[in-house]
Amino acid sequence: MSMTPSVNKALPDFEAPATGGVKVTPQSLLGKTVVLYFYPKDATPGCTTEAMQFRDKHDEFASAGAVVFGVSRDNMASHDKFKKNLELPFDLVADTEEKLCHMFGVVKNKIMYGKKVKGIERSTFLIDAEGVLRAEWRGIKVAGHVDEVLSAVQALREA
Repeated sequence: MSMTPSVNKALPDFEAPATGGVKVTPQSLLGKTVVLYFYPKDATPGCTTEAMQFRDKHDEFASAGAVVFGVSRDNMASHDKFKKNLELPFDLVADTEEKLCHMFGVVKNKIMYGKKVKGIERSTFLIDAEGVLRAEWRGIKVAGHVDEVLSAVQALREA
């Protein structure tokens, strides 16, 4: 049986450590709209741009009742540094064992320099206050993405 979350279904159980000593579980997220965005690696160009866009729109996400978490396979030390350097107002999940990445089905085979490598497909998931997955964006391009997610969060709020 696949544990991959599907749209309009409640999230399977999980526990993931994040910066600031936060433990992320479906229970800890109840009552909040949650944006989980998966990205390949701290401090790389696309990931930095995406993190800064979520940062710059953070007040708008917060006023729409949403919390944002970035997720990658980087360790906590890397996340702490990335968060500090970019002054990110949200926490980053250190999915070093790829549990969340596999659960959400974002681990993909990529070709880099002619070799097959496992990489993280840039993807975002929107979870409502009841813990139900409401929207997913997979294999996204950074440009315009954060605005699209914000619109979906605001629409959810008005629903």
